[in-house]
Amino acid sequence: METLRRRFSTKPLHKPELSRLTIPNRIFAVVYATAAVTLLYHHTVTLSSLFTTKNTKISSALFLSDVVLFLIWLTTQSFRMKPIHRNEFPQNISKESEKELPAIDVFVCTADPYKEPPMNVVNTVLSVMGFDYPAGKVSVYVSDDGGSDLSLFGLIEAAKFGAHWLPFCRENDVVERCPEAYFASSNANLSSSSTSDIEKIKTMYESMKVRVENAVEMGKVCDENITGEDERKAFKKWTDGFTRQDHPTVIQVILHGSKDKDIRGDVMPNLIYVAREKRRTSLHHFKAGALNALIRVSAILTNSPIILTLDCDTYSNDPQTPMRVLCYILDQKIESQKVGYIQFPQRFRGINKNDIYGCEHKRLYSINPLGMDGLLGPNYVGTGCFFRRRAFFGGPLKFVSPEIIELSPDNVVDNKAIHSKQVMDLAHYVATSNYEDKTQWGYKVGIRYGTTSEDILTSYLLQCEGWKGIFCNPNKAAFYGDAPINLFDVLNQQKRWATGLLQILFSKYSPFTFGIKYIGILMGFTYGHNTLWPIWSIPITIYAFLPQLALLNGVSLFPKVFEPCFILYMFLFIGAYGQDLLDFIIYGGTFQKWWNDQRMWLIRGLSSFLFGLVEHMLKSLGFSSMNFSVTSKIIDTEQSKRYEKCVFEFGHHSPMFVTLIMAAIINFVALVWGIKLALLGGKIVFEEIFMQVIIAAFGVVNCKPIYSAMFFRASNKGGIPTKTTLISTFLASCLFIISLVALKD
Repeated sequence: METLRRRFSTKPLHKPELSRLTIPNRIFAVVYATAAVTLLYHHTVTLSSLFTTKNTKISSALFLSDVVLFLIWLTTQSFRMKPIHRNEFPQNISKESEKELPAIDVFVCTADPYKEPPMNVVNTVLSVMGFDYPAGKVSVYVSDDGGSDLSLFGLIEAAKFGAHWLPFCRENDVVERCPEAYFASSNANLSSSSTSDIEKIKTMYESMKVRVENAVEMGKVCDENITGEDERKAFKKWTDGFTRQDHPTVIQVILHGSKDKDIRGDVMPNLIYVAREKRRTSLHHFKAGALNALIRVSAILTNSPIILTLDCDTYSNDPQTPMRVLCYILDQKIESQKVGYIQFPQRFRGINKNDIYGCEHKRLYSINPLGMDGLLGPNYVGTGCFFRRRAFFGGPLKFVSPEIIELSPDNVVDNKAIHSKQVMDLAHYVATSNYEDKTQWGYKVGIRYGTTSEDILTSYLLQCEGWKGIFCNPNKAAFYGDAPINLFDVLNQQKRWATGLLQILFSKYSPFTFGIKYIGILMGFTYGHNTLWPIWSIPITIYAFLPQLALLNGVSLFPKVFEPCFILYMFLFIGAYGQDLLDFIIYGGTFQKWWNDQRMWLIRGLSSFLFGLVEHMLKSLGFSSMNFSVTSKIIDTEQSKRYEKCVFEFGHHSPMFVTLIMAAIINFVALVWGIKLALLGGKIVFEEIFMQVIIAAFGVVNCKPIYSAMFFRASNKGGIPTKTTLISTFLASCLFIISLVALKD
């Protein structure tokens, strides 16, 4: 690639620009920090004066909440110190250089054909096979961690359809190379191809889709759908003793560019199915282990210098994406030799107009990465990321040698020898369940272990080793994925993230110690902010219950209206929310989406973050073990209809819903009681309880979807089950009684 870098050294490949918000953000940070420190000082003085009174515990809890909120706010400022925007110029990479372009290995991960339908995998695979990139330089590897013959069958069908689909896309300038997205869009009707050609290719796609979905429904691949002896041999590997937790390595080369051509006689990308060996007696490290197995298998078969990782439902939306990546890898002006990865924002299709579950994660995927990019680069988000293979083997200046030379990123591979017995035997060997024993895989080499949030830990440690990341955020989304469409799946996913982030926070690699030492205070704070997510549950839970219970017991907690500290509270609240809203709007959001996003932060704090924190504490005490639950990608028709109408989906009982309903009940009762006291007690009482009434009102407004699901949809699908409401009401009553005793004069 060095020759290519020199060739393009005179042409601009990308342009960075500092955000215009940088200076205003820095000024506001100083003002806000001054106000926050003043409030904490007030808390300290108040605590010392109340040391012997009944309000001591309440004030201590509020003080703890505000300290946590200040810490989270402080770490947030690291994203606002130097945000930058980048523009790429892929048109400056000449077509004449195609033969010299680096090869790309694409990793697509799936784990369960029933939660992650094979047709999702098929569409993702076809979309990346259709990159505007030399087909002979693209190899697509699918890691099936569920070890399912249904996934393999889907890929075999995809390969057959791809021989027609890829030339159709080239000949008709189709930009949406994902078949499902293309046929669902109006672009299919605007194609320059004749209607008959479109109908023909669509009929082929629908026929393939029926065969794959029928196989999934029956739970097996029928003999009549198997054509050719090679396919028959592949499926014979699934014997009676073959289970998803216990099975040998399966590697099937479905397409090999040296011999497989499309209907026009052009080369097709390599397509390879990999199910690493699994044994109940061996640790498999979930997705991180699957990716490391792919790194090793791909090193034996193709060893491309660039690796793209994708989730099974994350399809390519722009075939020019690899050329955008080269704008950074080949640009000598940014020390491209130290660029370890290029991360694209994760975007989602099918999100309803108001994004009721906050699944866009605009701050996580779009706003914060801009701030990190101005420092050392964004964090890896698990999908849509191009890595330099060399980055998985130590820092730019300190190479960590793999245990065998064939795994070295510099090893030259004969791609035509993929089918040879020697090569395939070695590929099977490096995917065995005990291969990593007594090696550095997962600790100094490859994707990193020790947390269910392997993505953020990996990028964090890569940067600690000296690598830089790039945030590439083009106007046209590079990739689209699927988002959960019911609250349970959203919270379950978030709970998994929460436990993983806490594992990083309290490990020897904590961003607040190890991170600050190796990547500086600002970059350490960016990663520290992310790992603090579950800690949000502390102030959110306290403010969701304590002021309201105190109000019900006639205890005033906050300054009176128009006192200096009251003004301080209001400034801090409005300032934080106002700045967050401004960021959200500037980066393409709407007020309604922002409102739903902040509401989901409150919901997560009372459910997934709280339960994740408790689960981590139990694991630390040895009461629980690490687990991983795949988020379902199945789309239920009835759920989808309710989601499109922006209706919250509860559906079945979950302990995570109990704390939400308890908060909804207590805030509603406290609001009614507070209004009554204000009306009967006059101005003096009103001024004393005003802030507590406002907090209760804020809680009630945010709980609107919960009230609707409790009282108007309890017996309907998607509503809160009566059982959950009864349990929550009982526990809320118990909590009130406990507060009554605790706050009794």
